[in-house]
Amino acid sequence: MMTARAPSGSGTQTRFGRRLGLAPFLLFAAFAVAPFLAAFSGAEGYVLSLLTRVMIFGLAAMSLDLILGYGALVSFGHAAFLGIGAYAVGILASQGSAEILIQVPVALAASALFALVTGAISLRTKGVYFIMITLAFGQMLFFLATSLAAYGGDDGMTVPERSRLFGSRLLESDLAFYWACFLCLLALYGLLRAIVGSRFGRVLRGTRENPVRMESIGYHPFRYQLAAYVISGMMAGLAGCLMANQTEFISPAYMTWQRSGELIFMVVLGGLGSLHGAIIGAAAFLLLEEFLPEFLHAAGFLLQDDMRTRLVENWKMIFGPLLILIVLFARGGIMGLLRRGDHG
Repeated sequence: MMTARAPSGSGTQTRFGRRLGLAPFLLFAAFAVAPFLAAFSGAEGYVLSLLTRVMIFGLAAMSLDLILGYGALVSFGHAAFLGIGAYAVGILASQGSAEILIQVPVALAASALFALVTGAISLRTKGVYFIMITLAFGQMLFFLATSLAAYGGDDGMTVPERSRLFGSRLLESDLAFYWACFLCLLALYGLLRAIVGSRFGRVLRGTRENPVRMESIGYHPFRYQLAAYVISGMMAGLAGCLMANQTEFISPAYMTWQRSGELIFMVVLGGLGSLHGAIIGAAAFLLLEEFLPEFLHAAGFLLQDDMRTRLVENWKMIFGPLLILIVLFARGGIMGLLRRGDHG
């Protein structure tokens, strides 16, 4: 009796797939080891600040990936939830309530309410109409924030102090705050993995592929999409809380459509439908943004000083096309590029 022979290279593909399966473990291990390495670098404060920002935006990008990567819902107003979380911290702190166990529930409740109301309206539209209505709701909240003269208006406001935990100033330490962000990212990554692997997640992916078929077999895509939209908004609201604590400043700029566009770019850059890919995309985006001007300054040593200065000042003219080229030639984002590396 003859048996089918495994295709040539299938063993290599399996091994490569297993290595890719280790990507989340390696990613979180890198975040866990980074503070210890930073302590010997001579720039501990800078490294901790940069990586904390990466984790916060990784959390925001991961929340967007739930609806964009798994539900094919392109929200151009997702940064509004960042603003809700940030303003919850700033407004409560200015009123003398700096306890994080109060601020976070308020931020989550406000984000959930905004997501429920706007999502119930937005999800009755499809395609470009959904994109435009989420953009409109995001801009509506942006202009509302600019009108809050008591809280800085268009100029924003300084957060009086970082959030307290059970009344203690534990989070004032950059290292303690780093670990708090790490634990939030790890916990919510695990939660989202459980969600997308559950029956709910399978139905959500089904609505992405063929909502008509899902409805014909007894599911209601609207309900699942709305639930995912609320969960996504709440997680982005938590990221906003963390962002306000890191920067100790809140501003309407947190919720502009440009910030929403950056979050979409992070998700696409890392790879749609890959939660750890969203974190990797956020890291790649922010690290490029951080180090590209310095690289251009070093690479322009052959240019005259004035031309070199203009090159560095206009670094975004290179940053934008560079990101577009990465997305165009790395279909599936960074994770897709790694998967195709097996065929090289």
